[in-house]
Amino acid sequence: MQIHWQYGLVKVVALIILLTVGCSQRPSVQLETESPRDRLQRELTEIFEFPAFANAFWGVAIQSLQTGEYLYLRNANKGFIPASNMKLLATAVALVKLGPDFVYQTDIFLNGQKISDERLVGDLVVRGSGDPGIGGHFVNSGKRDAMLQIFKEWAGEIKNKGIKTIEGHLVGDDNCFSDQVLGHGWAWNDESEWYAAQNTALSFNDNCLDLYISPADSIGKLATIETFPRTNYVQITNEVFTVENNQQTHVYFERVRGTNKLMVSGSIAINSNTIKDHATIENPTLYFVSVFKDVLVNEGLEVKGQAFDIDDLAGYNYDPSDSNRIIRHTSPPLSELIKKTNKDSQNLWAELLLRTLGRQFNGVGSYPRSIEVIKTFLSQIGIDPEMTAISDGSGLSRLNLLSPLQVITILRYLYRHPHFEVFYNSLSVAGVDGTLRGRMRGTLAENNIRAKTGTLNRVKALSGYLTTRDGEDLVFSMTCNNYTVPTSMVSNMQDLVCERLANFSKR
Repeated sequence: MQIHWQYGLVKVVALIILLTVGCSQRPSVQLETESPRDRLQRELTEIFEFPAFANAFWGVAIQSLQTGEYLYLRNANKGFIPASNMKLLATAVALVKLGPDFVYQTDIFLNGQKISDERLVGDLVVRGSGDPGIGGHFVNSGKRDAMLQIFKEWAGEIKNKGIKTIEGHLVGDDNCFSDQVLGHGWAWNDESEWYAAQNTALSFNDNCLDLYISPADSIGKLATIETFPRTNYVQITNEVFTVENNQQTHVYFERVRGTNKLMVSGSIAINSNTIKDHATIENPTLYFVSVFKDVLVNEGLEVKGQAFDIDDLAGYNYDPSDSNRIIRHTSPPLSELIKKTNKDSQNLWAELLLRTLGRQFNGVGSYPRSIEVIKTFLSQIGIDPEMTAISDGSGLSRLNLLSPLQVITILRYLYRHPHFEVFYNSLSVAGVDGTLRGRMRGTLAENNIRAKTGTLNRVKALSGYLTTRDGEDLVFSMTCNNYTVPTSMVSNMQDLVCERLANFSKR
């Protein structure tokens, strides 16, 4: 086992030497009087003090879950930008407060009167509660339009009610949450990217449009862009040109702020496979009901009215009683939702979980009231909330601050909680799945580390659980801020530490 550890060190140091001019690493020399714990601390210090990171800040906390002993601490009380490690907090609080069996309900109401067996004189109102999964995530289909399956099922249910014509409108009610659709401190130039999708109580297909970009049949021609769902909700300007095989494929897109005008530009090699990407949309609630209307028409229903966000209909009222409800859609349980949130690091889902906490426990699905629930939880587990900064649930904001000790306190609390197995299974497994799928393969850390990654520009975090060679469970948190080396070097260092911990023995 020790030989394997040394090989891992040589491998990573060789990579760093190649990437960093003038840097070198002396091999670690074991002192005769060193205990295994002392040696571990010295070797970890050598890693974190590698010269390439001289201008960066490392925050580290590693603790035994059996004895409570801290095996290593470095700037452990300092606040660091945690990036997606914020999802550990959002999903942990959601799991503890809501329980693994919690489900979201999306209801469709009649606002009018059904006349004869075929006509609805009035509107259909879709009321959301924050369900992040309406789309193709839980549909077993390899088709590109799998995200429409739920809408098609609703169309079938409406037809089964004897309705063939809707004389009125389709109205989306997103008032379960406040109208703040972006997290505090999010960068304006991220707004077109899938990871910065607007969040509302009615969400469909991660509030994105799927783009499939294929080269033309000859050089110089515009590429083909196919969208799913097929909708007129987004207007696309195509400026992607087909280039020679020896040229690189680069595709960029930008949505004009506050609109659904999407510019797609760049180049695609003529021998390239089809590229799939995702662009965000403006006003997810209107997007939801607009696409739903398209599906109803395609499924044979006549809809004479338009699609509306309820906020655009001044003074609009309807009766959300059981007698008027014709469809209730129930999400998968929270245990499945947080698995998707953590393993795939899904920002939108984390934001919706956060806002659900405010709605459920403070009566308002707003950011301020939701963050109050988070801070109350922190106080209850021994963390001073005034020593944290919380701006969102996903970690996309650079205004968030958590210390490594705060992160492992959260993880340690969950370790002893009745729902720990659900939380543990939501984390990525090194070398197996999620955002750790390609990391630490062929080491003792593979299929051992269960952790959450976090990445922003000049921010890289990794926190979770592992078992040592002695069978001792550890909790750890490592965050690097303000580095200027390639992010891959930071990941390699974190992987190296995980390999060392997986090989650690006190004997």
